[in-house]
Amino acid sequence: MAQLTSRPRLWRAAVLLPAGLYFLVPMAASVWFSIDDADGLSFDAYTGLLSAPGFTDSLVLTLELAAVTVVVLLLLLVPAMIAVRIGAPKLRPVLEVVCTLPLVVPPVALTAGLIGVLRWGPDHLMDTPFFQTFVFVQQPEFPLVLVVAYVLMALPLAHRALDSGLRAVDVRTLVEAARNCGASWPRAVLSVIVPNLRGALLNAAFLTLALVLGEFTTASILGYQPFAVWIYSVGNSRGQMSVAVSVLSLLITWVLLLLLAAAGRERRHKTATP
Repeated sequence: MAQLTSRPRLWRAAVLLPAGLYFLVPMAASVWFSIDDADGLSFDAYTGLLSAPGFTDSLVLTLELAAVTVVVLLLLLVPAMIAVRIGAPKLRPVLEVVCTLPLVVPPVALTAGLIGVLRWGPDHLMDTPFFQTFVFVQQPEFPLVLVVAYVLMALPLAHRALDSGLRAVDVRTLVEAARNCGASWPRAVLSVIVPNLRGALLNAAFLTLALVLGEFTTASILGYQPFAVWIYSVGNSRGQMSVAVSVLSLLITWVLLLLLAAAGRERRHKTATP
C-alpha cells in the first residue's frame, strides 16, 4: 500500500520539478539581469520605476482599459449565454462558434480591419453625427477602439470560462424555482444564477485582465501606449528597467492567479461545510 501511494508522489514530483525549473530559471535570469551592475548588485531598475516618464500613465491607462473591457465583456456574454440556455438551447453551437471565431483571426489582421473602418468612417460620414463617434473612440486619453479590440480578442477565453461555470449549474431549474417564488426575470438571474457563477466570472475577468496587460500588437499599430507598449519603448533605451517591469508585471499576474485560486477554494470549502 505504501508503494502505491508513493508512486503518484514520484510522478507528481517528476512532472512538477521540470515545469517549475522551466518557469523559474528564466525568471531568475531576468531578475539577475535587472540587478546586475558593473559595481555590484543594484536595484536602481526597480526603485526608479515610479519616477520613470510614462510609467504611471501607461499603467493606469492599461488598468482602466482592462476594467472597462471586463465590464463590457461580461455584460455582453452573461445575459446572452443565460438566455440561450433557458430559451434557445439549439443556438448554443451557434453562439460558441461566434465567440470562438476571433481565435482564427490574427491580431494583425484584426488591427488592419479596425484601421480600415477608422479610415472609412471620416471619409464617408463627415457630414453626419456619426463622425464625432469616430473621433470620440480614438481619443488618446482613453481609446475606446482598444476596448473594442480587447473585447473581441478576449471573447473566446471568457466564453470558455463562463461556459464551464454554466455547465455546472442547472440554470433552467434555478430560474423556474425563483420565478415560482415570485421573482422577476432580472432578479432571478441576478440573485440566483450570478452568485452561482462567481468562480466562472472571476476566471473570465482574470483571463481578460491578463490579456489586456500583455497585449502589444494592436495598441502599437494603432499608435497608443498602454503598459506593454511602454515596456517595449523603455527597452530600447533602458534594458534593465524594461526587464524589471516585465518581472513585476509577471509577479502581479501570478499573485492575482493565486488569490483567485485561494478564493475559489475558500468558497468551495464554505459550500461543502454544513
